[in-house]
Amino acid sequence: MSTFHFVSQKVSKYQTLCIRPSRYTAWAPSLWTHTFEELFCGDNALDYGEPWSLTFSYKQTDKLSKKENKRGWKVFSHCAYGNFQCASCRRIWPSVRVVLLFRYRLRGGKGAVTMRPFGQACRRCQDDNFHLPGFYKEEAKEALLRLFSEIRKNCYGEEDENEEGDSGATRRRSKPHEKTLCEACCFGLCCQDDQNEGGGWGQTQDTLERLYLSAGLGTPWCSPG
Repeated sequence: MSTFHFVSQKVSKYQTLCIRPSRYTAWAPSLWTHTFEELFCGDNALDYGEPWSLTFSYKQTDKLSKKENKRGWKVFSHCAYGNFQCASCRRIWPSVRVVLLFRYRLRGGKGAVTMRPFGQACRRCQDDNFHLPGFYKEEAKEALLRLFSEIRKNCYGEEDENEEGDSGATRRRSKPHEKTLCEACCFGLCCQDDQNEGGGWGQTQDTLERLYLSAGLGTPWCSPG
């Protein structure tokens, strides 16, 4: 398991201690490429003898053209937990509604994945600048495993044995989502009202809660400052 570094906030005995990670607020493509390679090569998550690659596209949407459909591209979105930091006021806030958009295809014996993370704007600055999220490695792994499950099903015809169990995951309430500050909402992609969220809303939160509890930090569902 990865080593976590935490910074505690000074609070009075009447306040709830909210501990935020001192890292993982910056968007790190290398985290995703390294985790992708570990799962693909080390864990054989796509053990079909064909190479797969991960790249990033910060302009892609979930709308595929006829040409893209003909070339075999498919779309998968995932709702994850991430952390943001405003570049102007340096405010940090967490979100359980970070949308990740993947496009993938298998063609000519080679697999390709392109990924786009959607950002959020700072409530304090209200400057319409969308900041990209930072993630824990465990969160990246969870998202990629979900992606690989979709690839196995749609590119190799393999049914997911855990699909029914995941769909019954329990949701937890969080602070009301501010759509005006969410880039994904601008594209109609936000997972707020998606009852069949491909990103595994319940499982994502369960995973994060286990990480915090194992570190003796309680639960991460604290309100952003």
